[in-house]
Amino acid sequence: MRQAIALAVDNVKSSRGGPFGAVVVKDRQLVATGVNLVVATNDPSAHAEVVAIRAACQVLCTYQLSGCEIYTSCEPCPMCLGAIYWARPAAYYYACTRQHAAEYGFDDDLIYREIALAAELRSVPGHCLLTEAGIQPFLEWAQSNRKSLY
Repeated sequence: MRQAIALAVDNVKSSRGGPFGAVVVKDRQLVATGVNLVVATNDPSAHAEVVAIRAACQVLCTYQLSGCEIYTSCEPCPMCLGAIYWARPAAYYYACTRQHAAEYGFDDDLIYREIALAAELRSVPGHCLLTEAGIQPFLEWAQSNRKSLY
């Protein structure tokens, strides 16, 4: 956890990005690290947890982090929490809460609230189109003998 926090502090000092750091550990060994690179890379998905997960998956040559733990300097936002769940680590740990982050301008509460709303009622409305055609890829997937379930 201390390393994740140190990465976050160093990231701010280096002016690369926001005050967030993350590490992935397996069998008590460091696998990968990540810092917030949203501004540096013009990538809104380049949060510390996502960067660390991507790096760890490359190091371990897998798309799942079974048996790993993720340590992050702050409670994950909804996107990062989703990435953590998809990566399937054994656990994740965080140093401060999303309420602490909100005090410094990093407020994810809107997204947490909007997830519960119907897509068309969200502040960025979602609209379902071409459902019948959109099912076609799933039909192909269901019949494929080359699929990998994840």
